[in-house]
Amino acid sequence: MKNFVIILLAIFYSSISMAHVGHYNKFDKIEMEILRNDEVIGYNNYFFKRDGQSTIIKNQYKFEVKLLSATIFKVEGYGEEIYLNDDLISFQSKTFQNKKEKFVNLKLDKNGKKFDIKGSSYSGEASLKNIIGNWWSHKVLQAESQISPISGSIKEQIVTFIGKEDIIINGKEYKTDHFKLTSKDTSLPEDKKLNFDIWLDKKTLLIVKVSYERMGNWEYRLKNVE
Repeated sequence: MKNFVIILLAIFYSSISMAHVGHYNKFDKIEMEILRNDEVIGYNNYFFKRDGQSTIIKNQYKFEVKLLSATIFKVEGYGEEIYLNDDLISFQSKTFQNKKEKFVNLKLDKNGKKFDIKGSSYSGEASLKNIIGNWWSHKVLQAESQISPISGSIKEQIVTFIGKEDIIINGKEYKTDHFKLTSKDTSLPEDKKLNFDIWLDKKTLLIVKVSYERMGNWEYRLKNVE
């Protein structure tokens, strides 16, 4: 059974390994809605712009958690990834969690062999094997580790194939592969661990749903693609 799962994962990874940024050339915008306990509380949107061999992906996100009509937690921010062909050359973001500011400034070093990061949680070097942990890219399911788009912290990850599932989102049916993405380091505090269920639409290679639990049940759901 274990060998069968390994074969399935090998087939999956080989089928998507050749498609990353270039695959998204047909998209100008990916809109996701953010839900907590089945209530829409915000959005997470990606905008794609091409200029020759460069692709710029801008991310805007915002959500609010309320209690008795009073806002008790608010997150708002933006990010920008720049790729040359399929290679990430820079990323920057700024996020406000209530009144606390978090940030990431990442650049490909001049020799093109590593990333230099200055972030609110981590400053230093990072391997090119890392990926920015954003939900527009299916490559997050291939990477051995990811860089937080909020703070710049780096976490190793394990991706497990759960199975094939037909799910309905906003009245539309998707044939998906369901994955579990977790932190490799099990000693991390619970609020620092990666622990996501991810549903990938194999037809479009879009992540159509992400769910996790942290002071409630949270979901990111695909709302619109243009």
